[in-house]
Amino acid sequence: MRRTLLALACLAAVPALAQVAPPPAEKPELHQIATAPSAARIEADIRKLVSFGTRHTLSSQTDPVRGVGAATRWIHDEFERISRDCGGCLEVRYVSGTVQGEPRIPDPVEVVSVIAIQRGTADPGRYVIMSGDIDSRATDVMDATSDAPGANDNASGVAGTLEAARVLSKYKFPGSIVYAALSGEEQGLFGGRILAEQAQREGWRITGVLNNDMIGNSAGINGVVDNTTARVFAEGTRATETAEEARLRRFTGGEVDSPTRNLARYIDRMAAYVPNLDVMMVYRLDRFARGGHHRPFNDLGYPAVRVMETNEHYDRQHQDLRTENGRVYGDTIDGVDFDYAAKLTALNAVSLAGLAWAPPPPANVSIEGAVTADTTLKWTRAPAAQAPNLAGYKVYWRLTTEPQWTHSRWVGDVEAFTLRNVVIDNYFFGVSAVAKDGTESPVVFPGAAGSFGGY
Repeated sequence: MRRTLLALACLAAVPALAQVAPPPAEKPELHQIATAPSAARIEADIRKLVSFGTRHTLSSQTDPVRGVGAATRWIHDEFERISRDCGGCLEVRYVSGTVQGEPRIPDPVEVVSVIAIQRGTADPGRYVIMSGDIDSRATDVMDATSDAPGANDNASGVAGTLEAARVLSKYKFPGSIVYAALSGEEQGLFGGRILAEQAQREGWRITGVLNNDMIGNSAGINGVVDNTTARVFAEGTRATETAEEARLRRFTGGEVDSPTRNLARYIDRMAAYVPNLDVMMVYRLDRFARGGHHRPFNDLGYPAVRVMETNEHYDRQHQDLRTENGRVYGDTIDGVDFDYAAKLTALNAVSLAGLAWAPPPPANVSIEGAVTADTTLKWTRAPAAQAPNLAGYKVYWRLTTEPQWTHSRWVGDVEAFTLRNVVIDNYFFGVSAVAKDGTESPVVFPGAAGSFGGY
């Protein structure tokens, strides 16, 4: 009853301008994308990556059939094949940098990643990124010669990224999509760092990074078999937060509403398109005291999450191939559930598509309403050239203890809105941008704590 009265109070507050009919609730193409990824194609890609023997960052760069160099060239060629099938819609390139003097890369090594950019039609400077890791490892992180199949860790992530490119390259989007196969992850997240720093230098406006690290194991070491859940790890406050921003956040909130957290909420909502899949949002940068290739993007202030299986099997991670006391160790192809990998690939694909179809997230979102009965949100409308499909905005709010946005109002193409008799002290608030086809940006929490950046 309380929520009904609240909704009625808000309805009474809607100005005449906001009475324009809202866009449709969903875009039909998202349902097609959610069922398009092929388990068979993902299996073929994983088997190919495993065939290189080892993909250790310090393994051969020049051997034609074994090592990280051969695997990287094959990924580049595969992205080129995908591009040819879509009439050259992908810009395929190597991204590299020399690393040395590091505990796991003591001597100079060229760390080489591959990216494929699907340029946006209206706002090409806005990017969403899906990534997987090329490299694999054995028990000894410096062992560059032993077989290290890395079937799940992380051929599954690269295979999912390739498959997402096959699916999404059939469509056109206002924003740009980057498909990235990153190297050097096991040796210190170097491929991600090199790409993140390049993105920063070139001024990429990144709405989200979806790092896929192990998306193919459905049988955990804990005995649980689950092919219906995916985890999305998302850090809280930005690593780049200033002392003044932290001081303001102490009084206004935002600890659980960083752009990374609201990206995770967005992915959780998009999971509704994927049959028989739920998302477990984990409010942590990564697994306990561990890391992944989304972190270099977080380090620079970009919204970035880790997408992965829910139940890991540690006997299949970072292990020499062996059997001890009847217990089998090693990351081999028989430990991968290809249907499950296809399902998590679909989660990525619908999320990337929704983000790239939607207008850019609102900028300069602010809020006011202390010691009043009303709450007012303000924001800056995106330039028409960057958001030709913009229909308007939605205002969201939720109780401070709720993990997901629970209330929303379509308010139209305005730059401010007041919720009458909704007390600012009791809720968290945000704003999203909505396209004419119903696709929607992530929700933006007011102030620096929640900002996705400017236009």
